[in-house]
Amino acid sequence: MAATVATNPAVETSPRAETRPIVIDLGKHGRKRVKDLRRGTGRLADEVNDCIMELQAAGTIAPTAQTVVVVVRQKRKCKSLKSLIPGL
Repeated sequence: MAATVATNPAVETSPRAETRPIVIDLGKHGRKRVKDLRRGTGRLADEVNDCIMELQAAGTIAPTAQTVVVVVRQKRKCKSLKSLIPGL
C-alpha cells in the first residue's frame, strides 16, 4: 500500500512556508484499520510512521516537530442481499 504525499512545489522564502502541513493520503481502508489508527496501533499507524521516517531521511521534513495531516477514508459497510430481501 503506497501512501500519497502532497507538498507544494512552490518554494517561498517566508517563515510561514516552513510550517505548512504535510498531507499523507492513505486511501480507503476498513473500519477496524481506521479504529486502530486512531489508537496509534496497527498497519496504518506503521505505514504513517514509515512514511514520516522516509520524509525525514529524504530531507523533506525536519526531524523536529512539524504538522502532519493523515487522510484515511473509511470504506462503507457492505450489506448482504439477505438484509435487503425480506423472508430469506
